[in-house]
Amino acid sequence: MLPQTLIFGHRGYPKKFPENSLAGFRYAVQQEIDGLEFDVHLTKDQVPIVMHDEKIDRTSNGHGQINQLTLNEIRQYHLSNGEKIPTLSEFLHVVAENPVQLNLELKTDKIHYAGIEQLVLKMIAQAPLAKPVIFSSFNLPTLKICQELVPQGQYCWLTKHRVDNPQKFIQQEHLAGLHLHHYQAGIACQRIWTIDNTLIARRLLKNQVAGIITNDFEKIRHLRDTAVTTN
Repeated sequence: MLPQTLIFGHRGYPKKFPENSLAGFRYAVQQEIDGLEFDVHLTKDQVPIVMHDEKIDRTSNGHGQINQLTLNEIRQYHLSNGEKIPTLSEFLHVVAENPVQLNLELKTDKIHYAGIEQLVLKMIAQAPLAKPVIFSSFNLPTLKICQELVPQGQYCWLTKHRVDNPQKFIQQEHLAGLHLHHYQAGIACQRIWTIDNTLIARRLLKNQVAGIITNDFEKIRHLRDTAVTTN
C-alpha cells in the first residue's frame, strides 16, 4: 500500500494570509499541516530570505531586486499584514521540532546566487527539524551542487514540462522525485503544484501522488480525509 498523499501549503497559506509570511506558516503548523512549500533567495549581504519573486515589489510595499538590497534595507518594508519579510532563520524558528515536511525551493532559475546552496544546506543541517527537508529547484545545476555537498539529501527537480522517460531521468540525475505542474503517469514519486481545484485534486488523490501543493491546504486536506473515511 502506497503512503498517504501529503498536502503541502504553497508558500504557507495564501488563501488566508500573505504568501510566505510567518503568520501563514505559523497558522499552518498550528493546524498540523502535512507539509510546507516555501522559497529562498539571497540578499546582497548573503542572508537567505523567504520570498517567491526575485523582486520585493509584488508582495511588499517596497521596491527592488533582492540580490541588490541588504537585509537592513529589505527590513524597511513589510508584507500586506504588516510583517517584515522573513529570513530563513526566522522561518526555521517557527517550524522547529514540529512534525511538518518542509519543501524548500531554491530560487536560482533566474538568478544563480553564488554560494546559496552551501549557506542554506548548512542552516538546515543546524536547525532542530523533525524531518529531513526536501529541496527543489527549476535549476538542475543547483541540485547538482547540493548533491555534491550533501549526497544523502532529498532533491527534486521542478518543471512545467512533460518529462520523457521520467523514471530513467530520476535515476540518471540521482533525484528523489519530480515536482510537476501536471500529473504524469509512470513516476514513483511526484508532487503536483499548484492545485486548488477540487476535481483535479480528486484525480491526483486517486492516482496516489506523493504530494499535492496547494494555496488552500484546509480544503484539499478535508477532501483527502473525507475520501479516506468514505472508502
